Amino acid sequence: MELVKKLEQLKIEISKNVVGREHEVEMMVIALLNNGHILMESVPGTGKTLLAKTFARGISGDFSRIQFTPDVLPSDITGIQFFNPKLQEFELKPGPIVTNILLADEINRATPRTQSSLLEAMEENQVTIDGHTISLKSPFLVIATQNPVESQQGTFQLPVAQMDRFFIKLSLGYPEVNEEREMIKKHRFGTATTDVNSVISEEDINSIKEELRNVKLTEVVEEYLLQITRKTRNHPSIELGISPRGTLALVKAAQGRALIHGRSYVVPNDVKEMAPYVLGHRIYLSAEASLTMTAEKVVEDLLESIPLPVEVEV
Repeated sequence: MELVKKLEQLKIEISKNVVGREHEVEMMVIALLNNGHILMESVPGTGKTLLAKTFARGISGDFSRIQFTPDVLPSDITGIQFFNPKLQEFELKPGPIVTNILLADEINRATPRTQSSLLEAMEENQVTIDGHTISLKSPFLVIATQNPVESQQGTFQLPVAQMDRFFIKLSLGYPEVNEEREMIKKHRFGTATTDVNSVISEEDINSIKEELRNVKLTEVVEEYLLQITRKTRNHPSIELGISPRGTLALVKAAQGRALIHGRSYVVPNDVKEMAPYVLGHRIYLSAEASLTMTAEKVVEDLLESIPLPVEVEV
């Protein structure tokens, strides 16, 4: 399929600057095709900004970065109405949110009021500034980052409603030794980046989105998916289970994985592989369970407790 070829080309282009993130690139493409947004969690210095910026170049998109701090205001993100003394009238000045790829760096350092300024953009692809509504560019993808080490030091925890709006959550670990050796070779003289060619256009993305709608979901796969999401709602370790929005996100993520692997139908393994990325940040553990387990571990155990159905080709 054309998408498979395009994705391989995109990985090659991104690898010019970023080493060993092929899997993350696949997840980012799946989110992009579903108009979803990404919460990226890792310690500082693992290449989140470089990955986001290089990804934007590879898909022919504009890139903006906002460093979130407690003094950042909603208007710093969305834009303002300012008075032009020459024209003697107010003019609309859109903020950095009017872009294709928005990196919301250390989002949990901003106040809840500032965090919430992203919600309209993430849900409706538009922003409202003093009563004026601006449609955002297409495609539009928010990549928000947070540092798990400093989660209790001068930060504001993202509310449930906002966590639920992130399509997937990625955790960037440390690179393998060979990957880190390659990084030294690429960047030991500085952070200058190699020119990355655009291999996926806006037209390509829109065309692929149409293909995504035709990816089939059989009753067997649908039943398996519903077993997973519904079990989160009565699991003894989970206080708050998956919302209907989360169920739909898992459907779309599984369809996206099927498509980038060259299939026009979803198999049960697509659901199982995507579930940790879609569900982990959407569940909230009970106070007792949170002392001994992580949400990711609970999701892993839950998936293992549900038999994988026999794959039936469509």
